[in-house]
Amino acid sequence: MEKVQLQIDGKTVLASAKSTILEACRKNGISVPTLCHAPELTNWGACRLCMVEVEGMRNLATACTMEVQQGMVVRTSTPEIREARRTILELILANHDIDCLTCEKMGNCDLSRYAYEYQVKGNTFQGEKRCSDPDDSNPFIFRDMNKCILCGKCVRACAEIQVNNVLDYSKRGFETQVSPAFNLPYGDSDCVFCGSCLAVCPVGALTEKQMIGKGRPWEIKKVRTTCPYCGTGCNFDLNVKDGKVIGVTSSSDAPVNGRALCVKGRFGYDTIHSPNRLQAPLIRKDGELVEADWDEALDLIAEKFTAIKAENGPDSLGALSSARCINEDNYLMQKLMRAVIGTNNIDHCART
Repeated sequence: MEKVQLQIDGKTVLASAKSTILEACRKNGISVPTLCHAPELTNWGACRLCMVEVEGMRNLATACTMEVQQGMVVRTSTPEIREARRTILELILANHDIDCLTCEKMGNCDLSRYAYEYQVKGNTFQGEKRCSDPDDSNPFIFRDMNKCILCGKCVRACAEIQVNNVLDYSKRGFETQVSPAFNLPYGDSDCVFCGSCLAVCPVGALTEKQMIGKGRPWEIKKVRTTCPYCGTGCNFDLNVKDGKVIGVTSSSDAPVNGRALCVKGRFGYDTIHSPNRLQAPLIRKDGELVEADWDEALDLIAEKFTAIKAENGPDSLGALSSARCINEDNYLMQKLMRAVIGTNNIDHCART
């Protein structure tokens, strides 16, 4: 790919042609703050926090939307730039619920992180604030638009990742908000509960219901694993506290799916600690199902299979395999049926 040479903060760097200043900065270890940018989404330039100084330009430019050019000279942290960013943060916080002590996002909130970095107290601009009732209609996602900063990441994630187009901006000016069409409650919209909006929200406007009150980010250990619900191979992080899985979060560096997950992968973990979950094989004795160890259960299965085969022939038996199993397990299942039992009566749930 064609490269261009430019200067960033006095350092000569190479960047891919057609890449943005923000991408060039990040690839060279230069920190530029942003609230509306995500690598998997289109460049938006909504928050204006990534503004930089480009030599020869009268005004500051947004690093996430301006492409690099040969010989460009960029400065990312001059006093003027830092003051502009501080003012932007002050304006955002002027219309933002500052309940950080009890906010579920605390410790993982980009807005609070940048406010700390730029020493913004949040009380510079006084005046009217938006006041919306929280939306509790979605079974998995709690929405508090009083914390929304209108970055548009949820809108783009819904349109570009899930291609569902449930969310968009409504109203204008001070009353602007993100909502489903006709301002329907989230739970009454065409939402498919993928949680892509939840994964990209930089503040506490969108919160996973099942994780509310379960633990702070610094109390949680993340364990990378593969989703067991189908054969796609999506990766996500199990959020573990005190030896118990309290939630699932996706990660942009997952090789198969990035931050995208389906409703089962993102929210279907409550079965892990369900009191109704079977923890041992059950066999029927005297008309009742009772727990047994695996050797006893497998011996009973082998005995029943042998009796059925002897009485009715091998084609009286069949097996259904599952896309939730790994390929090796599915191979062993068909080998058991064909080589041991002697029938080709085997099918798979993914065939249809």
